[in-house]
Amino acid sequence: MSVPSAAVSAPVPVPLPRTDGQHRVELSIQGMTCAACAARITKKLNAIDAVSATVNYATDTAVVDAPEDLPVQALVDEIVRAGYRAEPVVPAAVSTSAEAGSGSEDDPVRSLGRRLLVAAVLFMPLCDASLVFSLVPVTRFFLWQWVVIALAAPVVVWAAWPIHAGALRAARHGACTMDTLVSMGILASTGWSLYVLFFHPDAGRPVTGLAVLTHPSNGALYLDVAAGVTTFLLAGRYYEAVSKRRTGDVLRSLAASGAKEVSVLRADGLEHRVPIEALRVGDHFVARAGATVATDGTVVSGEALVDTSLVTGESRPVETAGGDRVVGGTVVAAGRVVVEATEVGGATQLAQMVAMVETAQNEQAAVQRLADRVAGVFVPAVMAVAAVTFVAWSVLDGSIERAFSAALAVLIIACPCSLGLATPTALFVASGRAAQLGIFIKGYQALERSRAVDTVVLDKTGTLTVGAMRLVAVEVASTTSRHDLLRLAGALESASEHAIAAAVVDAARAEAGPVPAVAGFHALPGLGARGTVEGHDVVIGRADVFPDQAGPDHDRLGAVRHRWEDLGRTVVTVGIDGEVVGVLALADTLKPSAAAAVGRLQQLGLHCMLLTGDSAGAAGSVARAVGIDDVVSGAKPADKVELIGHLQAAGRQVAFVGDGVNDGPALIRADLGLAVGAGTDVAIHAADMILIRDDLDVVPTAITLARATLGTIRANLVWAFAYNLAAIPLAALGFLDPLIAGASMALSSTFVVWNSSRLRHFDATPSAEVPVPEDEVHADGALLDA
Repeated sequence: MSVPSAAVSAPVPVPLPRTDGQHRVELSIQGMTCAACAARITKKLNAIDAVSATVNYATDTAVVDAPEDLPVQALVDEIVRAGYRAEPVVPAAVSTSAEAGSGSEDDPVRSLGRRLLVAAVLFMPLCDASLVFSLVPVTRFFLWQWVVIALAAPVVVWAAWPIHAGALRAARHGACTMDTLVSMGILASTGWSLYVLFFHPDAGRPVTGLAVLTHPSNGALYLDVAAGVTTFLLAGRYYEAVSKRRTGDVLRSLAASGAKEVSVLRADGLEHRVPIEALRVGDHFVARAGATVATDGTVVSGEALVDTSLVTGESRPVETAGGDRVVGGTVVAAGRVVVEATEVGGATQLAQMVAMVETAQNEQAAVQRLADRVAGVFVPAVMAVAAVTFVAWSVLDGSIERAFSAALAVLIIACPCSLGLATPTALFVASGRAAQLGIFIKGYQALERSRAVDTVVLDKTGTLTVGAMRLVAVEVASTTSRHDLLRLAGALESASEHAIAAAVVDAARAEAGPVPAVAGFHALPGLGARGTVEGHDVVIGRADVFPDQAGPDHDRLGAVRHRWEDLGRTVVTVGIDGEVVGVLALADTLKPSAAAAVGRLQQLGLHCMLLTGDSAGAAGSVARAVGIDDVVSGAKPADKVELIGHLQAAGRQVAFVGDGVNDGPALIRADLGLAVGAGTDVAIHAADMILIRDDLDVVPTAITLARATLGTIRANLVWAFAYNLAAIPLAALGFLDPLIAGASMALSSTFVVWNSSRLRHFDATPSAEVPVPEDEVHADGALLDA
């Protein structure tokens, strides 16, 4: 898979590193036509010593864990010996090759489309001609048989050739696949029809009523069946191929979203346009309006609005300035920034996320592995049932044609494809849709766990809150004004590098404009700071700094300070010229989406808990603001893990939502770990889902999507198993015409693919607005006075 800053390398496999003497290789497989094919390849690969393989029919790939000393070519050769083609997947070239292949002669969509078009155009006139000539012999004319053959031959030979070729490959290796069943059905119905056309004495004897469907005459033609089965099967496979491509396009568009060239700043101070492959960690590059950010990095200078919609799904551009991180593949909507590259190539956040989703798409659930094992023995079993059906009807009914019709219907209707497609197509589509929304699902297990989750534990700092101090309240004495207080306090704090000082300065500049200069600045370690601003002696810090200073509102300001401290806020006192003139409250403010997200989680029937290492006051204030009653404060990282363990021991299924920076152990311990707004290695390796949009509303969206995917998979499997269990006995008992059986067989797989494709339109919009406590949360996310 190409990535925004990755070079297209030579076509050699890039095994993933392991520490247990194994390496992981991904192989692209051509020639699979059903789940039985996947089961056969899996069995062949797993027969090799110390090899563990998973073959996915929906994605045409195999993921193989093999000893490091086992050549990749040995795996390829084993697949070739099984009757299929294979080649290693090159991570850096997948996108390029996939895009190039979309217009090539070997493109499955194009090839299937051409064959389907020919089959569909000829099928209807062939069906009409076969029916009319069979039921109304007087309509026959000289060489009428050749007209029917001319209509049928392109369909049953050229259009159906991929089916016949697959059956031949399997036969050469002593195997049976879905192609074997269908090819036998097509050839048998064509062969019988040719016999009737040229050699049967009663060809065309009229048949009336329902006997047309259930009791074919001695002169019945089956060319329409052969053409119909071919057309229906090609239609189903064409729909599958188009669906795969559309979903794959999501990841390809993500991976190919990077710049091809980048403007790098060199030592001479000039910009030099270089290929993206030449970019190195530590290089400074320029990203201006309309340009794509070349790779992950940190903004060194400048300001810009960055459109992250392709990567995160966030519709609004994000303000970016010095010190902020940017992600490769995003687009600068306005402004200009200089960025220092921190990751390039496959190490970028986008590359890792795309690789993670691709790995997830190759994963199989336990129920799908069972379905694949069933499919592996299904084809031989169906052939045996067809043989028994033919013999039984021949003996009991005495009609070779009736026996032939029933056996043919059994061969045609039995399709294990829907079993093989049930789980992987749903996961394939869902993971692509999730990526569009900024949700990266690491595997099917994350979906399975989401169904059982009943408790959601949320971290506070960086998850519910923005993770940065902000001035949230000001109380001033009657002898001064808010404007003057902030202006002088901001001037003093502008000389400090403390996080609290930065919050005061930001608020002062926002309300009072540019702050004046400070003279004689002195830091008071652990207490605050002192200096002279415009001739005034200004002091700011803890109350301990002002033991002897008073003022007309000293008691009132002291009461306010105590109330704010009880709420868990950081409170600083401001003195001017020996008199206390105000108090400032600072807090880590809520994300604007926090309360609504918690409300949606509760609407889903989930119990929400707040777990934080902060003080009880701060935790309680945030919990009240978002509507959480269950709060645990003062928890260290080890305590978080222990609490999750206690909840699990009590029978709870726990999801933990953290920012991925220091929550790794808790993310791993939880049944479902969700890392919000994090691109760190800790998050990628620890969490089950990575939610790279720094928006909490994506959490209920992720769980809702996971549950919708599980519901789709269950519906697919119920349909697939029920269809095969019901259809084969009906066909064997003679209740299904072969043509109807062919249509039903194709529609079975098409239904599974269609049902899965509906996830592509999953709506992430909340079903109802969740009320936000107006007295607790300001529109911009700041906590207000309680």
